[in-house]
Amino acid sequence: MVINLKHKKLLISLVTIITVLIVAFVGAGFYFFNVACVPSHKSFISANTKVVKKSDPLAKEKKWYFAQPKKHWYLKSASQNYRLDANYLPDKKSKKTVIILHGYMKNKDEMSAYASLFHQLGYNVLLPDARAHGQSQGKYIGYGWIEKADVKKWAKQVVKKNGPHSKIVIFGVSMGGATTMMTSGEKLPKQVKAFVEDCGYSNVKAEIEHEANSLYHMPAFPRFPLVEILSGINRVKVGYFLGDGSSVKQLAKNKRPMLFIHGAKDTFVPTKMVYANYHASRGPKQLWVVPGAKHAKSFETHPKLYQQHVATFLHKYVK
Repeated sequence: MVINLKHKKLLISLVTIITVLIVAFVGAGFYFFNVACVPSHKSFISANTKVVKKSDPLAKEKKWYFAQPKKHWYLKSASQNYRLDANYLPDKKSKKTVIILHGYMKNKDEMSAYASLFHQLGYNVLLPDARAHGQSQGKYIGYGWIEKADVKKWAKQVVKKNGPHSKIVIFGVSMGGATTMMTSGEKLPKQVKAFVEDCGYSNVKAEIEHEANSLYHMPAFPRFPLVEILSGINRVKVGYFLGDGSSVKQLAKNKRPMLFIHGAKDTFVPTKMVYANYHASRGPKQLWVVPGAKHAKSFETHPKLYQQHVATFLHKYVK
């Protein structure tokens, strides 16, 4: 009788501890979901600004962009019926258009230097704000997995507005780079001729696990269960498990040309990710690991070489 009472108390204690742990992990999972997937100011992301410093190696390109008159294009998102916003800078003599995709918690104006680069190469330039970013509506950040369907719609709009002889390039940096790779595996208009991705991650889950370790110095436990819980919350709220958001799997379906660019000193999206991405793609491809460049700083670190690599690659495939 005494033994049974002790066992009962022990069982109650174990159940209580397990329940408390489950509640704590689920609560932490919701906290990290808000940090990772709900748009808001992020302390680990530099603030958006339109101020161009004289010391900026891309100051000339950025000033050019902000001085240009811009048209606004609008689109309904592929799901949830959000109103998406984009800037459009035409080159009236060209049938070539580039769709430029920004990074996590950034916006279209922060891609100003890239807009100038492509305009100098003779492209019409379309700069969308991803859903839940900039002037576009949206509730959650999809890390490219949800946004790839929106990019497909933007490509179709380019064809509709600029005609069936359009030649489209899709370009992106960081999350925009991952979105570019994820889009490459979709069934796209034939007018999409090539892709250029800069420092995109190989998988959403892998990137979030890396950041959990890098930003919070979180060991394997509790990192693993927390990311799994976050993934489950993401499935309910956003529509996919984090592990499903794979650039590598999408690239395996891509047969179009792609230029891969990654900074040799990138610690935010580890440089090693680009090798998995590069090897997965089935189309013509080229890899440039940029010496001395940190995350999303390849153009800034080597402006002339960057333009040369992009121009040389695209000249082969977009006439």
